Amino acid sequence: MKAYVFPGQGAQFTGMGKDLYENNVKAKEYFTRANDVLGFKITDVMFEGSEDELKQTKITQPAVFLHSVITALTSENFNPDAVAGHSLGEFSALVANGTLSFEDGLQLVLKRALAMQKACEINPSSMAAVLGLEDAIVEDVCRSIENEVVIPANYNSPGQIVISGTHKGLEIASEKLKEKGAKRVVPLAVGGAFHSPLMQPAHDELEEAINATDFKKPTCPVYQNVDAMPYQDVEEIKRNIVAQLTAPVRWAQSVANMINEGTDHFVECGPGKVLQGLIKKIDRSVSTEGL
Repeated sequence: MKAYVFPGQGAQFTGMGKDLYENNVKAKEYFTRANDVLGFKITDVMFEGSEDELKQTKITQPAVFLHSVITALTSENFNPDAVAGHSLGEFSALVANGTLSFEDGLQLVLKRALAMQKACEINPSSMAAVLGLEDAIVEDVCRSIENEVVIPANYNSPGQIVISGTHKGLEIASEKLKEKGAKRVVPLAVGGAFHSPLMQPAHDELEEAINATDFKKPTCPVYQNVDAMPYQDVEEIKRNIVAQLTAPVRWAQSVANMINEGTDHFVECGPGKVLQGLIKKIDRSVSTEGL
């Protein structure tokens, strides 16, 4: 079985999608439609913009989404048995399996990005990667911290968890995790505590937008971040994609579940090779490739 997987924020780079635009007529049409939907030429920033420009919230998430989705939709013999996406990538996955139209997916991604930015401004916060500790130890340390928000946010692979929280909460957690034997605790250059309760304002705003959007029955299951399980029921998918904003991304568990249910080949659609690397850390026996 073959699963197509889609990366999240952080995979962007200057020049992303330019080859697709210049060498694939169908891809060029998608990019042109995207410029119309967004009301500005995101292609200019994707193809020629600086690293700082690409880091703008209203650019980053739509740019990664566009590169990923257009790569998938213009590839030959695109026929996944399952799809999954890491955080933002879940929206790409939902377009790839027909749950969302291209335009609706793009509009939701932009609304999500702007809502998350507003939530970051309300609650100053951040994230940090914890390397070299078991999940249970990280969870215990986060639970032990009082009067601050700090929780596991991304279960990326064995020995790699990202935590989210207030600046003070992360500072306390980092010291405790190092005492517990973490190889490193690395602060991430992000604008806020994604996938934590501090994103509740964005959760509420996105829920309204999703409830107003047409979701169709998918062509194949999507393994969703909130519980790593496969879904094809539209109402369940909608609830899960909203809940994702304030809940951990269970990527390692999603990949393990896909493998346990017969997936032996993963195709990463979009910029970079981050997901391929994580998948190999989860199970070296499976094959991976990028598009």
